Amino acid sequence: MTTAPKSRTIWHNGQFVDWDQANVHVSSHALHYGSSWFEGIRCYKSSRGSEVFRLAEHVKRLFDSCKIYRREIPFSSQDFQEAILETIRVNQLEHCYIRPLILCGTGSLGLNPLPTPTECFILVWEWGRYLGEESVEQGVDVCVSSWNRAAPNTFPSMAKVGGNYINSILIKMEAVKSGFAEGVALDGQGFISEGSGENIFLVHNEKLYTPSLGNAILPGITRDSVITLAKERGYEVLEQCLPREMLYLADEIFLAGTAAEVTPIRSVDHIAVGDGKRGPITTQIQQDFFDYIEGKVEDRHSWMTPVYKEKSVESS
Repeated sequence: MTTAPKSRTIWHNGQFVDWDQANVHVSSHALHYGSSWFEGIRCYKSSRGSEVFRLAEHVKRLFDSCKIYRREIPFSSQDFQEAILETIRVNQLEHCYIRPLILCGTGSLGLNPLPTPTECFILVWEWGRYLGEESVEQGVDVCVSSWNRAAPNTFPSMAKVGGNYINSILIKMEAVKSGFAEGVALDGQGFISEGSGENIFLVHNEKLYTPSLGNAILPGITRDSVITLAKERGYEVLEQCLPREMLYLADEIFLAGTAAEVTPIRSVDHIAVGDGKRGPITTQIQQDFFDYIEGKVEDRHSWMTPVYKEKSVESS
């Protein structure tokens, strides 16, 4: 049995409370219907000090997710970003995973969430490699899931909403029970979509391919970062519909996400990807990504937000 992550305090509606006291009522709408919105963000200990990766973009996506469901966050984007930084400071963490969470509270047990109050939380905790420490070098084995992503005009895939992740849970459990690290979902038309919690990239003839927003994917922040870094290296990146068989013919495949970062795939459905190990283009993009978040190169895209500004100044 694994130990649940825990830090000292949690930010709740503008106040800090003890981790064990950050509770919601059993009648909260979110517990019954999945009406919650969240983000996954990472704070890295770089050469410049503790820095949050693409904080503004993550908070914007959180606000956009809520907008789709007509849920207003009672804080400005800037205030929410500062609250995230302050939560890290209060917990005295140098590196951590960050989970902002917006949910519909108690007030209505019917489907209509509009009368319910908005509850806002920010959790932070130390979390290592999502798919295992060795995964970034050795790669992982995946399967194509029997569970598809939602068809268009059913669930909004561009919203990072709690209810959507029941589908991800089914994909993940099926993969794990079958001996794989992760499952890859197809969309409602049978094209490649994404992993249970990561976007996916394929390398074929030295070009990078990734499913488009129309393939029922979450618009990943790490996905966008990989596209930027790959183009800087001179690689052509194509966002388009990809048939399932591309997974078996690709020279290289990797997952991209806040939790998984950049993780190679070494096999799909027991079929080796390329040579069955991390390929050269994946290695290059992975290295560029880690060099960036570790502060080994200049923050040329302004992706890193310092947490402890005084430490950042001293280390510069």
